[in-house]
Amino acid sequence: MSEARAAAWRNLGLHNDPTLIELFRRDPRRVEKYSARLELGEEGQGAILFDWSKTHLDDDLLTDFEALTEAAGFSEARRKLFAGEVVNPTESRAAEHTALRGVGNEASVEEAAALRERMRLLVEAIHEGALGEVKHLIHIGIGGSALGPALAVDALGRDLSRVDVHVVSNVDGTALEAAFAACDPATTLVAVASKTFTTIETMTNAGSALKWLGDNGVADPHGRVIALTAQPEKAVEWGVDETRILPFAESVGGRYSLWSSIGFPVALAIGWEDFESMLAGAAAMDAHFRDTDGRANLPLRAAFADLLYARIKGAQTRAVFAYDERLRLLPSYLQQLEMESNGKRVTADGKPVDGPTAPITWGGVGTDGQHAVFQLLHQGMHLVPVDFIASIAPGDALDPAHHRILLMNCFAQGAALMAGKPSDDPARAYPGDRPSATILVDDLDAATLGALIAFHEHRTFANAVLMGINPFDQFGVELGKEIAKKIDAGGESFDASTEGLLKAAGLD
Repeated sequence: MSEARAAAWRNLGLHNDPTLIELFRRDPRRVEKYSARLELGEEGQGAILFDWSKTHLDDDLLTDFEALTEAAGFSEARRKLFAGEVVNPTESRAAEHTALRGVGNEASVEEAAALRERMRLLVEAIHEGALGEVKHLIHIGIGGSALGPALAVDALGRDLSRVDVHVVSNVDGTALEAAFAACDPATTLVAVASKTFTTIETMTNAGSALKWLGDNGVADPHGRVIALTAQPEKAVEWGVDETRILPFAESVGGRYSLWSSIGFPVALAIGWEDFESMLAGAAAMDAHFRDTDGRANLPLRAAFADLLYARIKGAQTRAVFAYDERLRLLPSYLQQLEMESNGKRVTADGKPVDGPTAPITWGGVGTDGQHAVFQLLHQGMHLVPVDFIASIAPGDALDPAHHRILLMNCFAQGAALMAGKPSDDPARAYPGDRPSATILVDDLDAATLGALIAFHEHRTFANAVLMGINPFDQFGVELGKEIAKKIDAGGESFDASTEGLLKAAGLD
């Protein structure tokens, strides 16, 4: 770590620790200064309000975090990201997910546009009946190849779905059987999403899907497959027709791949126009993140709060509660994005990190969470910063009382966490001074969802740069896979516990 960066961290650790109530008392303009609306297009086309006023950030902390930003070389790292230069040093790769949205290196943007046009033509051909009647799609992937599509289809495709999409990731056959039970083989396509087209869970599920199609009267099962991959030649070898392969660039990482052909099931479900709107919303966030400096940069400001709690105040977790059923899968999506990106123990140059990196991301939906885990948030001994996410416009057509109660509960929880409530009865006392942030969208449409996801991508990147780690590799997922392959191959011995489990399961 450079001396400038070390000095910035030391300065951040020297601040006083006023309560949230005291911060509001000291600064009557606090809400105005610590919240901002980001317009996603022309005024009136939708916006997102980001309110970080209920966190312990103050002007002095922000000044020191801005000094850390400079010491960490944030501006140069951001420039490299958008220029398509190497930002993943362990694998010598760029990370060009923003190019898929039209923001980034010009050549990469052009290549992405050409691949997107190829996908558009296939999606529209399917909608027009070129592949016969298509009512269902079984989308098979894992990790980023499944979590992003599942989130977007669930959030946007509930009422407007043109094709019934089932996302299957788990190699547990129960998951695939559930999809089979919901689909008619005669009107079902199968999308196989794998960057390498070798992922064992995905390819095992894909093989079983082909067998299901064949066993149920489909004469050419391979002809019902759409391949989404960065290795098109592997898909051809597997038997997929070249015209039904949708490639994406090697420089697009799995957990950042929703915007590529991995988004095929989203486009098929909601239509091409809305898929393009999702990309446009993400591009609006890209432009803000690229062109805005310091505390006014919303993903960067969120990273400042994240680091304040994880690095300085010792918070081990961060909770995300969406007060919107359509975002029920967002916490799961963010778990991979944040913990696979920033769950590291060495810096980008291979040296041990000098403090905690990614907190454990967890969460759920409101109001369910209030009756399950909020007891710990209000009265437990853990410091847990909370993000609340809600939409001003409802996602249902029922009595407006439903949405009114939902929003009232969302805002009340943030207020209660901050204010607390004293009591002579210790069991009924609430300590308060518990931080939260609120993200409030005008409406949860395709553009807004795209912007929300891109916000969290850039927040994750900003955290990584300020900590000096590489967010774009994920070697930690490999060791267990290697041992599983050794078990499958046989001939090796393991620890006594593992040997006992293998014997009990009949795998010895």
